[in-house]
Amino acid sequence: MTCPARLLRAATTHWVAAALFAVGLALRVATALSYRPALFYIDTIRYLYNSGGNDPVGYRLPLKGILWVGNFDLVAAVQHLLGLAMAVAIYATLVRRGTPRWLAALATAPVLLDAYQLQMEQMVLPDVWFEALIVAGITVLLWKPGLPALRYAGAAGLVLGISATFRQVGEVFVVPGLLYLIVASRGWRATLTRAGTFGAAFAVPILVYMTGSQVLVGHFYLSHSGVTTTYGRMAWSADCAKLTLPPVERGLCPTPAQRANGPDWLEHSPDSPIRKYYEGPLSARASALVASFNDAVLRQQPGRVLASYAADVIKLFSIGKITFPGDTPVSRWQFQTRYPYLSPHATPAQVLPAIASYGGGRPAIWRPGAEFLRRYQLGGGYTPGLLLAFCALAGLAGAVIAVIGRSRPAGVRPSPLALACLLIFCCGAAVLLMSDVFEFSWRYQLPALVTLPPAAAAGLAEIARRARTGRTGEPGTLPQASEEVSLGH
Repeated sequence: MTCPARLLRAATTHWVAAALFAVGLALRVATALSYRPALFYIDTIRYLYNSGGNDPVGYRLPLKGILWVGNFDLVAAVQHLLGLAMAVAIYATLVRRGTPRWLAALATAPVLLDAYQLQMEQMVLPDVWFEALIVAGITVLLWKPGLPALRYAGAAGLVLGISATFRQVGEVFVVPGLLYLIVASRGWRATLTRAGTFGAAFAVPILVYMTGSQVLVGHFYLSHSGVTTTYGRMAWSADCAKLTLPPVERGLCPTPAQRANGPDWLEHSPDSPIRKYYEGPLSARASALVASFNDAVLRQQPGRVLASYAADVIKLFSIGKITFPGDTPVSRWQFQTRYPYLSPHATPAQVLPAIASYGGGRPAIWRPGAEFLRRYQLGGGYTPGLLLAFCALAGLAGAVIAVIGRSRPAGVRPSPLALACLLIFCCGAAVLLMSDVFEFSWRYQLPALVTLPPAAAAGLAEIARRARTGRTGEPGTLPQASEEVSLGH
């Protein structure tokens, strides 16, 4: 059979996925043509020049590599290809695990069609690479439907560990990875060898990054965010009138007007109360004082902290994409009908010299395309919050089935669908819940697109399978203990 014939047959067999992929490709072409050479965010400059910032800078490696052979047009093109590749990986993994093709295809619709995803792929930021590493790690760990071989566990640990060098919140993926391996394995030797291999591989890229940080800047860390990262959350949550503090820490309490600006402003603004501590006579003690303030808020007013955190968690499931009081404006993640600049670090004064250095042409838009994309985005071209809520519930149900199935008799295989749901859902829940600990931003909710819908697809397929067969697990037997710990199986 010739190559075109094989492609036609594949497109016919997987026609729902192919149709969605074609629309996703067309939207990405429109995005790349509409905003040239790429979109800059406030953080973009530091990934180009390593100038400040609180997150790891692992993104600099692929970014500099792409710019070495091309320009900012190529950066955006590669990130759009990553978006398409994520959809292919999600679809292939779900189908391989037993999800019906039509349902697996629908699970790719959010990453293919969501305008907020398209806008992020056009932006010079690490978020799309972070999403791609999540999907790659999940795909590797789930690729073998039975017990994951040691080489798969190690490769998945390595990939998910690398994600932490792009965004530090990726450190949390060690938890769902280990949970999946514990539930999927049978026998203590198989469990320990796979979990140990995953954990060791996960630590390698993080330790390599931190060693490089020690050599280059003298600090053994992933980032230097420190206690300021949680100050925004604590100051936003605190009722300072009822808070018992030493006089020296009282200045960290925001005024009502300052508090109204939200956690991101409190953490980063030059007008935040925290700045006078780091820039004034107390600078030598600033971190200790901020840590003490954070601890006081958490100890004395845990209910307020939990309430503000819970309010941020449920924002993902809101009916529309809006800017809630105190949040980063959602307009930063929306297509504009002119080339967008952002103060203070993505103004023409920063953007134009960067493009002059790396290429791509003067910033410009193709107005018909920009107007279409904005209408599409604001007119419903995004994944609704209520749909994500349904996906979260379906994913949770499938994950619970997998955990309950851990108590099956030793001779019954765990369901590949339930196990897939467990891993995907827990990865999504972990990264979203951890991100919201610090602050809510629509930017940090994008991993939901590549985790919650696929988890829901696997969960719904497992529920349907159980209802259809009346069985609680797949028939069959597990490998013997000697096979479970084999390096090749």
